[in-house]
Amino acid sequence: MSRTVDEVDQGRAQHYDLLAVLLGRAPDRDLLATLGGLRGDDSILGQPIEILAGTSRAAAAEIVAREYHDLFVGVGRGELLPYASYYLTGFLNERPLARVRADLESLGIERDLGMTEPEDHLAILLDCMAGLVAGRFEAEPDAARAFFGRHLEPWAGRFFSDLEQAKAARFYRIVGGLGRAFIEVEAQAFAMDA
Repeated sequence: MSRTVDEVDQGRAQHYDLLAVLLGRAPDRDLLATLGGLRGDDSILGQPIEILAGTSRAAAAEIVAREYHDLFVGVGRGELLPYASYYLTGFLNERPLARVRADLESLGIERDLGMTEPEDHLAILLDCMAGLVAGRFEAEPDAARAFFGRHLEPWAGRFFSDLEQAKAARFYRIVGGLGRAFIEVEAQAFAMDA
């Protein structure tokens, strides 16, 4: 069931991809250089993109890597836990993870055996949304809306707001602002299409 993906959906998929990469690992020098070349505008998403670009040009990869560690890994645990189970139940590996696994299976999306994180990690969910929006997965036309409503909308905006306020966040404060704005735009767009 191949479908044509328009320019708007390609842009949406790129936002999902960008956020997935930044939450999945600390950006190295090459990624920071690429981010530094981004151009924003005065729109709700363009403003945080422009700030992210400027911040990336001034950032040192080693410092951002330490920040990533403090935020998401830590000694024992990071300042924030980017998992649906944690945000929705207060515990890890709970029912939201089982729901994600069931939905991924129904979509025919298989777990990458090299991944150590459970499937309800926000980076993985964002990556799945990118694939759904860009048509990388064979799925019904409404699959992205359903996946977003079930697995991202209930908590991702709150996570990104927490990231904006996190004590260890400097570079990632900007990522939090971009993520929060993007989730809000997506929720509004899906609501209008309903």
